[in-house]
Amino acid sequence: MTRLTDRVALVTGAGRGIGRAIAIAFGREGAKVAVTSRSTSELDEVVGTIREAGGTAIAIPADLAASGESERLVADVSSQLGPIEILVNNAGLGSSSNPKPVVDFDDDFWEMSLKINLTAPYLLSKAVLPGMLAKKQGRIITVASINGKMPSFHGAAYAASKHGVIGLMRTLAAETAAEGITVNSICPGPVKSLMNDKRIAYDAERLGRNLEEHERSLTPIGGRLDPEDISPMAVYLASDEARAVTGQAFNVCGGLVYA
Repeated sequence: MTRLTDRVALVTGAGRGIGRAIAIAFGREGAKVAVTSRSTSELDEVVGTIREAGGTAIAIPADLAASGESERLVADVSSQLGPIEILVNNAGLGSSSNPKPVVDFDDDFWEMSLKINLTAPYLLSKAVLPGMLAKKQGRIITVASINGKMPSFHGAAYAASKHGVIGLMRTLAAETAAEGITVNSICPGPVKSLMNDKRIAYDAERLGRNLEEHERSLTPIGGRLDPEDISPMAVYLASDEARAVTGQAFNVCGGLVYA
């Protein structure tokens, strides 16, 4: 039996990587999935994959850095599929786009990182909450990072935003625990993605290491994770099985972090 039958889910940053894997997994579990990112072509591919497997999916492109986009996105999904019952805040901006030490950090990049990684999840969560509170049911899942628990060398904005979003989600969990809503974070380790490709290339060069050897050393289990290693945790947290789990930040990191 599918675990998310007819639940309406919104997954941000769903064009590729972790977001894509979560969206497809939700579709396989029977959810009606709305996917969003800035790239229409990538979204269309994800929707096609879900529909080919017999699921329901729609694509709504959005730039979550733009004013009013979070509210507009939630309204569009609700009008097409119904009230959102599961929100996955996955869209993010990594440190690899502009890595620098704090003394040289780019202030505009700092502001954009916090806008995408922290403010967008805040606004989206705020926008879906009235519907969830009315039904006394809902799931909010945010893809944070192990860098929400540890430093990111030359990635101050990324680490600060991910520490911040975990705190935001824990506060929201405390405020909604008695209302049938659960709020949790997933903290992936290094995952194979375009964003992480750039990061490990930067670190390998910075440390004077061979890229392949550096990648193999990233986790105790060896190498990076696949996006599909993250999606089972998201499915569990979205399901009825996780009704008593809230305010948590789960590491899926290949044994890299133990806190």
